[in-house]
Amino acid sequence: MSLLATARALLFRLGFLAIIITGSLFTCLLYWLPGQLPQRSAALSSRLIMGWLRLCCGVRIELVGRDNIPSGPVVVVSNHQSTFETFYFWQLFRPMAFILKRELLQIPLFGWALATTRPIAISRSNPGGAIRHVLRAGRARLAGGQSVIIYPEGTRRTNGQLQPYKTSGAALAKAAGVPLLPVYHNAGHCWPVESWLKRPGVITVVIGEPLHTSDSDARTLTASAQRWAQQTAVTLG
Repeated sequence: MSLLATARALLFRLGFLAIIITGSLFTCLLYWLPGQLPQRSAALSSRLIMGWLRLCCGVRIELVGRDNIPSGPVVVVSNHQSTFETFYFWQLFRPMAFILKRELLQIPLFGWALATTRPIAISRSNPGGAIRHVLRAGRARLAGGQSVIIYPEGTRRTNGQLQPYKTSGAALAKAAGVPLLPVYHNAGHCWPVESWLKRPGVITVVIGEPLHTSDSDARTLTASAQRWAQQTAVTLG
């Protein structure tokens, strides 16, 4: 661990916290106004964080396949290996709803701001109830024009180690009659989950072609999305 890397990571952490605190406060205040203002505030915070990441830590972002994002709502299934994607996706899929653990909404200020964006909060202690809630609330969000973001591995994984995808994302897409959109990224190279240090380099985010749900069941769709993610992981190295 070099002194320079430590200093850059500390500087990023200070700026990151400042953006989160200021952005969360601003987002909470916007809750009382009509429209998608809380989501726009989250997207602005995302851009500030990514700009600060590049300035402090030398991390650039390469986006591949942006044209694959449909104009209407979709169910996004992405690998989850960092904190990066939780913030970056606000720039790509807004308006959107994350599926997240309920405990995150209890974090003072940040959790309150997160709640204004209308996520789908689940309890991991009740898997059966969580799936039913995802299907019910997810269909409502999609019908209202919001995309839904699901991490089908269930939790964050170390870089490159894809775990079996759960079928809930595909089941939701099929039930709602919207495309399933696979996404893969290698953010763990630069923003590892097991360390607070950031490594300079390029984070590549790849958006695959949307999978249409009318002709396949949830298991087949899930297998197709994971197979694409595995192939993309090999390509990115």
